[in-house]
Amino acid sequence: MEYSSEECEQLYGFLPCSNNIFGHLFLIVVYEYLMFHGESYVASGGEQIFKILGPGVFGASVFQVLGALPESLILLASGLLNSKDTAQEYVLTAVGLLAGSTILLLTVLWGTCVIVGSCEFPGAGSGATVDANLLQKPYRKILLMLTGSGIATDEETGYMARIMGLSIIPFIIIQITILFQLSYGERVVILITLIVSLIFLLLYFIYQIFQPWIQQRRLEYVKHDHLVIRILRYFQEHAVGKLLTDEGAPNISVIRGLFEETDLDGDDYISPAEIKELLLGIRFRKPHLINKEDAVLDVLGQFDIDGDGTITKDEFIAGISKWLDETKKGLHDRSYSNNSLKDLQQVLRPWILKRRNEKEMKEKLMSGILRHVQNSGLGSLLKEDNTPDIANIKSLFERIDLDGDNCISQAELKELIMSIKFGDMPLDVDEAVARIMEKLDVNGDRLIDEEEFIQGLAKWVNISSHQALQSPKPNDEIFLKAWKETDELVEQTSAGPVDKSPWAWFKAIMLLLAGILILSVLAEPLIHSVQSFSTAANISSFFIAFILVPLATNARAATSAISAASRRKERTTSLTFSEIYGGVFMNNVLGISVLLSIIYVRELTWDFSAEVLVVMIVCVVMGMFASLRSTFPVWTSIVAYLLYPLSLLLVYALDGFAKWF
Repeated sequence: MEYSSEECEQLYGFLPCSNNIFGHLFLIVVYEYLMFHGESYVASGGEQIFKILGPGVFGASVFQVLGALPESLILLASGLLNSKDTAQEYVLTAVGLLAGSTILLLTVLWGTCVIVGSCEFPGAGSGATVDANLLQKPYRKILLMLTGSGIATDEETGYMARIMGLSIIPFIIIQITILFQLSYGERVVILITLIVSLIFLLLYFIYQIFQPWIQQRRLEYVKHDHLVIRILRYFQEHAVGKLLTDEGAPNISVIRGLFEETDLDGDDYISPAEIKELLLGIRFRKPHLINKEDAVLDVLGQFDIDGDGTITKDEFIAGISKWLDETKKGLHDRSYSNNSLKDLQQVLRPWILKRRNEKEMKEKLMSGILRHVQNSGLGSLLKEDNTPDIANIKSLFERIDLDGDNCISQAELKELIMSIKFGDMPLDVDEAVARIMEKLDVNGDRLIDEEEFIQGLAKWVNISSHQALQSPKPNDEIFLKAWKETDELVEQTSAGPVDKSPWAWFKAIMLLLAGILILSVLAEPLIHSVQSFSTAANISSFFIAFILVPLATNARAATSAISAASRRKERTTSLTFSEIYGGVFMNNVLGISVLLSIIYVRELTWDFSAEVLVVMIVCVVMGMFASLRSTFPVWTSIVAYLLYPLSLLLVYALDGFAKWF
């Protein structure tokens, strides 16, 4: 590595600096990492205030601006903190960030959310129109995967895509400068475009105040409150028994009783009116966030298999069973918010506690029996190569079989358990005997013969000497750990759905201020490092900013979107894509407003037509695509992914074309 003999200049007199290409790249990574944390603080503080205040002026304006704050601060730092000539160069870097953020959201993130949120479309896997033999061919399987599965979004998501499309109108106006070569009126066009973009921004805020459905969807996305869990909790509160059996299976008799209670007129069908009556009886944390008509259609759509507009008893049982299975999976995947976990406690807790107690008992029995065998002089039940020692297992069987009838009875098994010391932890001997008998008595005659004992115990010790009587599923440890964390989370959030205490306000404001401070301080150093790396590598700063910087400023939002989409529910998927479209709108309109303000005030030259044109093209393609359809097969993600490199190539081609003229 060669180092320049020139000394680098420290920004603010204390920040690190570099005079070589690798040092510049290292600083870019460091500053991006710090800005990622700053953006996370801003988002956390803003979301907490949004939760406390709910839909209103803050949610319609300030909260929207906070989402696009990093890009705007970087633009301001580029254009205001440098000389005019330097600002002209640095603003190009900031434009790369703006374009990169928009295109990243609409291509890479959009495509990823389609893939992680994809489910098989109804009827896609029936094979009615496809030869079963052809399905064995790889290309047919790939074709079915690309066309037979994907995501579905609701009508409001399409509206958000159209609103996003409106954000390119200021971009179209500014292009008049090039198309009609109005060099003498460039400042006039810039001023007009700036006014139009600010009007669009103001109208967007006002619209959300008087029509708060966008705010409500954003708040629901932030809170991740689930209709399904609230209904299940309500059913558990009113059920005669537990929704889940001790084995974790849906309790059909209890679910059947709930159907009869919900079927108010006793006609063996649940009508939309009866669903609405059910929802009216459920206390939602934020009643204004639940549109009862939409919720009725949502429930009906998930239960009504034959599409006749009503729910039969079999459809009800199948639907509730599916919901219960999904909530268990969601707990394991940790995809629920803290408040949702509180609701899950009442539904799943009895089953989880039973699983936990069984696991603890199995571990206790295992360690106690192994210790007993070791102390009795029989030796280990495992050989040196960690395989079961069949000879020692046979010897143990003979010791337990006190009457020599070649079978171990419950009484003999109880005698063994009572002779073992299990430490300080109490053990229910009868329950322990029942558990061992249940696992080893294969033929169900309440006796354990020699073959059953050897095979069962060999299976027991074969995996590892510290596992339970029957090896738990690989995810059991994760599952029980998740439930333990759930207990802690519920304990922390027991005060209510949203903490509105002075401490909550103070914490939210401090997070917000700390995040803004970090972003403000690091905006200029990041742009300076990008510009230095660009010069050293002889690569346009636009491309550096386009590719690298958006990864930091959008990392948190991208992670949240992918996590929400992975739940594979139409509601959460719709909210996720609405969030993407809303983020693009704010990034475009607020970004172009700040950019034009800097250009107008500093009297800079407009030289960003190629970059703006590429953003327009991607927004038009994806906006039209998203607003004209509600289902997106997996193959659409490939189209979105391809737009990302194509947009870079297009900028390169347009810039090269412009240099010829």
